[in-house]
Amino acid sequence: MFSFFKKKKQNEDEDFDHALPITADMHNHLLPNLDDGAKTVEESLEMIQGFVAMGIKKIVMTPHIMHNFYNNGPDTILPALELMRSKVKELGIPVHLEAAAEYYFDEVFFHKVKNREPLLSFGNNQYILFETAFPTEPINLKEGISAIQSLGLFPVFAHPERYQYIQNDFNKAKSIFSTGALFQINALSLVGHYGKAPQTIAEKLIDLDMVHFIGSDCHKPKQLEDLVKARKTKAYQKALDSNLYNQYV
Repeated sequence: MFSFFKKKKQNEDEDFDHALPITADMHNHLLPNLDDGAKTVEESLEMIQGFVAMGIKKIVMTPHIMHNFYNNGPDTILPALELMRSKVKELGIPVHLEAAAEYYFDEVFFHKVKNREPLLSFGNNQYILFETAFPTEPINLKEGISAIQSLGLFPVFAHPERYQYIQNDFNKAKSIFSTGALFQINALSLVGHYGKAPQTIAEKLIDLDMVHFIGSDCHKPKQLEDLVKARKTKAYQKALDSNLYNQYV
């Protein structure tokens, strides 16, 4: 199942392990059958095992919440979390599992925030992970960020490198960053998994010290090998030299 880890020579494994002080992943889609991530418990376990093989000790699983598409909430996410906790305990997998969500920034989410409704957060209940539409920046994005902050929470802007509006105008990234939103890039972006433009933006964000979290955003077992490669990139290693917030997850 994990042959690409086992093929490494022993001395390569030692170098590999020393290169990863990050031991917590805070953005992934490993909970089974909730969104476009893991479809089965077996697939979820395969990815969890892969994470553990990479030195990850804590996984915060963040299914999509998107109105009329992925209608998740505590009623679907928390039971799935308990199921996977029981499975890893049964199999003796040394990992701590938690769950939050990746909220899609739309009017429904904006309404929840403005009305101070409970949200699924991570990191001692203080970080809220959200994404936007890829083509255009929401007109009320900054207002929404401010509203999250007014709740005493920290908004975490998922994978800014992947948005077309930032790829077309990097000043938009600087403007959003100036609000105090925390930026989370995908490790997979650093190996061109989503294309050259996201890779370029991710590297630029690292160069400008505009990255707070590195997450996997892992959806499928086949992405594990690219995650291994991403950890060896110069950009990833440079990011590790900054004070990444992964340690606070």
